[in-house]
Amino acid sequence: MAEKEKPNEKSCDYLIGNWVRDKRGPLYNGTTCNEIRESQNCIVNGRPDSSYLYWRWKPNECDLPIFEPNTFLKLMSNMNIVFVGDSLARNQLESLICLLSTASKPKYINHIGSDGRWYFPSYNANLTSYWSPFLVKGDQKRKEGPHHNTIYLDHVNEKWARDIDQMDLIMLSFGHWFLDIPSIYYENDSVIGCSICHDLKSKYNDIGFYVPMRKALRNALNTIIERKMVKGNEIDVIVRTFSPTHFEGSWDKGGTCSKKKPYKYEEKKLEGMEAKLRSIEIEEAENAKEKSKQFGLNLKVLDITKLALLRPDGHAGAYRFPFPFAKTVPKYVQNDCTHWCLPGPIDTWNEIFLEMMKKGKDY
Repeated sequence: MAEKEKPNEKSCDYLIGNWVRDKRGPLYNGTTCNEIRESQNCIVNGRPDSSYLYWRWKPNECDLPIFEPNTFLKLMSNMNIVFVGDSLARNQLESLICLLSTASKPKYINHIGSDGRWYFPSYNANLTSYWSPFLVKGDQKRKEGPHHNTIYLDHVNEKWARDIDQMDLIMLSFGHWFLDIPSIYYENDSVIGCSICHDLKSKYNDIGFYVPMRKALRNALNTIIERKMVKGNEIDVIVRTFSPTHFEGSWDKGGTCSKKKPYKYEEKKLEGMEAKLRSIEIEEAENAKEKSKQFGLNLKVLDITKLALLRPDGHAGAYRFPFPFAKTVPKYVQNDCTHWCLPGPIDTWNEIFLEMMKKGKDY
């Protein structure tokens, strides 16, 4: 990353602020960027309101600059920036690709081992995606069975970890696959418990998901540190904190996210599960940071939980897929109040990411 701020330079707390109206709107749209997944291309899918596109995050103590694609591209020259995690990791990656594509179009490479690589030839730079919703080794629940996740907390997912020596910056983000899906957890090849496991309680103890998530993140961070010790290559690591959902009602029983504008900072408190998950991620990152310092590994936190909590209007909602033959959305459709429209509030995460690249600071 870029050099640190000068000692006399005042840092900005990007966590405290409000979403304010901005007439400028996004740098790209649903037709100018080819990397937007259909399920997040909200305007193209028929979302009738566009007001959610005209808000900017305004920290109380400073201004968050508009994303500068050329600056980011220069900073990532000769680098492989890797996103490891779940579909929210991919959501952020696609936002970043769209932002950068306004200045330089990447070439898509079907990279062996990863889920995809986007190469920017003018900068010899790569953005790479690895699907790893648990960070550690795990088998996902499937419709045809088994009807639970099987997660091995003491075994990192080698799908991404085996390529650590090819990575210059790793963005880790996960969480949602632990929360609403029955899971069985293993350590030392033995079951240590389960979560959301009503049908399995006669066999296993329900240990919840907080401890397993902590163990999974700790394992992932320790693996990066240990392999850096062996390889000696320089790696920057960013832990991106939990992205809240905004379902009004249960996600699988008709829950919606119909709000049309952001909350004010003091209007919506960060509490409950979201606060706990964010706390776990920050604690584990801080603990790993102390351990990693002696090996020259730079570990930081991209804390987006609070500012994302204030944007109930920015999800795909009912507009996950196009409705070409209907003037209105069908009466019954499952809403997506987890992933974010592109363009949308998630672009702000990458604006802060750019400031981290420029200043080498935690926000």
